Amino acid sequence: MDALFLHEKFLSDALPRVQQDPRVAGVAVAGSIARGHPDVYSDVDLIVVIDDEAFDSVMKERLELIGSWTALVAGFTGEHVGEPRLIITLVGPALLHVDFKFVRASDFAERVEDPDILWDRDGNLAACLAEHPPADPSLDLQWIEDRFWVWVHYGATKLGRGELFEVIGFLGYLREAVLGPLAARRVGASPRGVRHLESIAPDEARALQGTLCGYDRHDAGQALLACVELYRQWLDDTEAVIEPRHHAEKLAVQYLHDVIDQAS
Repeated sequence: MDALFLHEKFLSDALPRVQQDPRVAGVAVAGSIARGHPDVYSDVDLIVVIDDEAFDSVMKERLELIGSWTALVAGFTGEHVGEPRLIITLVGPALLHVDFKFVRASDFAERVEDPDILWDRDGNLAACLAEHPPADPSLDLQWIEDRFWVWVHYGATKLGRGELFEVIGFLGYLREAVLGPLAARRVGASPRGVRHLESIAPDEARALQGTLCGYDRHDAGQALLACVELYRQWLDDTEAVIEPRHHAEKLAVQYLHDVIDQAS
């Protein structure tokens, strides 16, 4: 079965059932569906808007509610991604990933991009979005600069100890928290880790290949150096006004070179 058809079938089946709960003020969809370019691998990012006075009671029965709306295969809460209002699920079969985010009606306007409203019980949701524009997510370059050279030293200590799995995981963190957002910023896109970089920032994505490595100590060291050089280059290109940590940079990079030389 075509996965895009699965998205449509899920929404057409679930939405009338959600509407039957009088505590639900509306339903919206975010993510790639709202942006108009889903593919067969896209999740469904559903926003279920709850009347404020009923929110606490609904939060206690979310899994049961979802199970009454669709064929729930598995689900769990989203504290690990910093969003306890979220229930991450698989529904089906055929399997489809659906994220159910439960929000108070009074919080619906707090967003970084506009969702598509699928159902608005009283018309209040559309009015709320019109009155409150989305808040564009910002990238705090000073926050990154204050931490980056400490992180470089940390990665170098793991390399020196030969903990290559740690280094490989750490390189992924630098791409997710620093280099991916900087790459997106270079092309005017929202910083979302490394998501969609291959399509939105293909030149930067190619450059990031130098930060990859296999289970090899020399390659891991070169990947860490590549992270340093890309960070320096992309930060300089932003022409941002920040307080650079030159002393920390000099010492951390020298430490990294010393560790690499010792391992040669």
